Amino acid sequence: MAVPNYQAKCIDSRNILTILAAEGVQFLLSGEGKVPLSSCYGKTTCLLFSANWCRPCKTFIPKLEQLYDTLRARCEKIEIVFVSFDHNENEFKENFKSMPWLAVPFDVNFNRRLLNMCHVKHLPSLIPLTWDEITSIDQEDLIGLIEDYGVEAFPFTRSRREELKAIDAAKLEGGTLEDLLAHEGRNHVENKDGRKVLASDLVGKTIGLYFGAHWCPPCHTFNSQLLEAYNEIMSTSKEQNCFEIIFISTDRDLNEFDLSLKSMPWFAIPYLDKTRRDLCRIFSIKAIPSLVLIGEDGKIIGTNGRAIISLYGAKAFPFTQSKLGEVEAALKKEGDSLPRYTKDTKHEHLLKLDMAKAYVCDSCKQRGRFWVFSCDLCDYDLHPTCIEETS
Repeated sequence: MAVPNYQAKCIDSRNILTILAAEGVQFLLSGEGKVPLSSCYGKTTCLLFSANWCRPCKTFIPKLEQLYDTLRARCEKIEIVFVSFDHNENEFKENFKSMPWLAVPFDVNFNRRLLNMCHVKHLPSLIPLTWDEITSIDQEDLIGLIEDYGVEAFPFTRSRREELKAIDAAKLEGGTLEDLLAHEGRNHVENKDGRKVLASDLVGKTIGLYFGAHWCPPCHTFNSQLLEAYNEIMSTSKEQNCFEIIFISTDRDLNEFDLSLKSMPWFAIPYLDKTRRDLCRIFSIKAIPSLVLIGEDGKIIGTNGRAIISLYGAKAFPFTQSKLGEVEAALKKEGDSLPRYTKDTKHEHLLKLDMAKAYVCDSCKQRGRFWVFSCDLCDYDLHPTCIEETS
């Protein structure tokens, strides 16, 4: 998912290199020494405004290093030039020594003028220098683009950005299940025991894409609700294996992912697979837990699966609008047949008819859902079938 909006103005690389030379900058620094300004000519070049004291910089720089190393290994013409906002030259040297790209020699005053010239408002900021104003990502959040697409964002042009967005839209609106869950290097999902199932074998089933994480307390609550609904659907459905859940982890590391999967009987996208990030972006997942429902025809039913499961559980399967309408009509009919208030022999106060997602009956001690007779004065609930009205 993308970081906050770090926008800055895209400027012509010939101009900026001319400005550097005019300011007395005769060379750039690399890990091996000095290199001429002309080493950036003919390359996709970006200015990186960053500092070691900046927490978002520490998060972003390793991702940028991975992207840079991957592109250089592919012999792509890319260069990054570090503009430091460290407190002093010693901190700059310590920060720069772990970076694989180039840097402007440390000069606090010049670096600040460069920051103002590029209209940089936040750190980190990555400014694309372009030879072609028409194809550049003008005023585009390049850090957000890299966070979303990784190495696929290269060469950071407007046309590439639109191409990537079109691919996402196609997957969302008319793509196949295999397009969403698999790619050329992986055609399966797997469970906690290592059992794999081909994405193609899931075609024709109702699918729930479950976005969650072990560190998220609401996910623990929803996971229990989802597990109950899943088990009921799998045990009572007329068609065997008609429903499957695919876990899309937003855990912070592989250990947390393993802890999440340990409590789940369903399948998952492998933690190290970039498809996890892609699906979060495609479905605009901003909060977890979240459940995206896909019908047996492969079309998106909706992104409100969490609310549906919380309200109706397995009763709502296969989660279509017509089925939800049937469930709501049946519940209304049941409610209309019950009294609004009743007095039970087992309790001293008047009980009121109410709707509850889940409760435990104080008479039979069994769990209940939907209609309940509850007391407004104390914590007392009864199944409608457990009512013994007073005469």
